[in-house]
Amino acid sequence: MNLSRRGLLAATASTALVPSATASATPLPDAPAPAGHRLRTGFERLAADGYALLDGRRVGVVTNPTGVTRDVRHVVDVLHADERVDVVAVFGPEHGFRGTAQAGGSEGRHDDPATGLPVYDTYRKSGKELADVFTASGADTLLFDIQDVGARFYTYIWTLYDCMVAARLAGKRLVVLDRPNPVSGRDAYGPVLERRFASFVGREPVAQAHGMTVAELALLFNGEFLERPVELETVLMTGWRRADFFDASGLPWVPPSPNMPTPDTALVYAGTCLFEGTNLSEGRGTTRPFELLGADGVDRRWATALGELDLPGVRFREAYFAPAFSKFQGRTIGGVQLHVHDREAYDAVRTGIALLVTAKKAWRGFAWRSDHWIDRLTGSARVRTAIDAGAGTDEVVGAWSEELARFRAVRRRYLRYA
Repeated sequence: MNLSRRGLLAATASTALVPSATASATPLPDAPAPAGHRLRTGFERLAADGYALLDGRRVGVVTNPTGVTRDVRHVVDVLHADERVDVVAVFGPEHGFRGTAQAGGSEGRHDDPATGLPVYDTYRKSGKELADVFTASGADTLLFDIQDVGARFYTYIWTLYDCMVAARLAGKRLVVLDRPNPVSGRDAYGPVLERRFASFVGREPVAQAHGMTVAELALLFNGEFLERPVELETVLMTGWRRADFFDASGLPWVPPSPNMPTPDTALVYAGTCLFEGTNLSEGRGTTRPFELLGADGVDRRWATALGELDLPGVRFREAYFAPAFSKFQGRTIGGVQLHVHDREAYDAVRTGIALLVTAKKAWRGFAWRSDHWIDRLTGSARVRTAIDAGAGTDEVVGAWSEELARFRAVRRRYLRYA
C-alpha cells in the first residue's frame, strides 16, 4: 500500500478542521447539547453558530434521507427556510436525495417537490463530469451531510471522495458535517483495497471496516489520496466517543439505503455484504437484509458448522425465508440468521469470512458471482482464491495482518475523537 501523507493543520474536535493551507480554521461554539443528549452533530454545531461558515455563499447540499435534525426535519428543508442561508441546489447520491431508488439506482435530475430546489444526480459521476455538474448548479460551496455505516464498500464515502475531487477541479469549497460511525470507531478491520481493484465500492486503499467518521475520512482522503487537496472544512461532533455505538447518540435512525433498515443491519454489514459476491441470498427482499443468508438447498448443516466455531459475540440460527425480490425471489430457501449478542466482542469481517468458508463446505451448490464481484468487495483476489484453495478462517484473516497494520498507522493520524 503506497500512501503519501500530506500535512494537516493541527486542530481539536471543537473546531472546523481545514487541511488545505489555503483555508483557515473556524471555531464553532461548544454550547451544551440539548437536555438529555450528550452528542451534537456537525449540523447542530453549524446551526448553533448561525451558519457563519455559509455566510455569503451559494450553497449546494450533498445529502440523502439521513440528513435530518434531531427532530427529524431534513437539513435541506431547514436551510431552505432560513434567510441566513442561500441554498441553490441539492445533489443526490445512490438511492437518491429522498431515497426512493433501490441499490444501483438514483432519482435523476429533477426539482424537489418540497422546496422547488433543483436536484442533481451524482451517482456514477466523477472527475470532470461531476465538476461540470457542480459548475452548472451555480453553487460555490458544497455542504456534505450523509450518514455512513462504517464499511468500505458502502458507496456514500466514495460519493464524498468523488465530490472532493470534483470540487477541487471546479474550484469549489467543501464543508463536511460529521455524524457518528454507527458501529463505533474503535479500530479498523479486514483487508485493505489494492488499487487495481478500485471501483465505486472502493476507490482507495482503505480497510474493509474503516472505523472512522465521514469527517475523518475526508481528512484522510485529502491528506493521502487526492493529487492536490481540495479547500476543505470539517465540522466535527462534540460528545462522541470512539467506543460508542449508534444507540448512544440519541439520534433518530433513518435508513441510509432501502436495505439498511436498522443499526443492527449496519453492525453485520461489513461482513455479510460479502455474500453479494456469491450465488447465495444476502437477505435482500426480507425484513432482515444482511442478517439472513441462504439459498435453495441449504440445510441445517451450515448453522451447525457455524455453531461449532464459537465465534465471539454472535450466534447462528437455522432459518428459512422467502425473499420478496432479488435472489430467489418468491422461493422459500434455507440458511442462517445472525444474532449478535455481544457487539463489543463481535468482529463483522472475521464473521463474514467464517460464513463464506463454512457455506462453501456445507452447500455443494456454492459459487462466486461470475464477474468475481467478491474481489471488488474484499479489495483483491486473495480472499476468493484462498477459500477456493481450502483455507480456513484463521488463514484467510491472517493474510491481511500486515496491510491492516499499515492502514491503522495511517488512520491514526486523522482520528479526531477520544
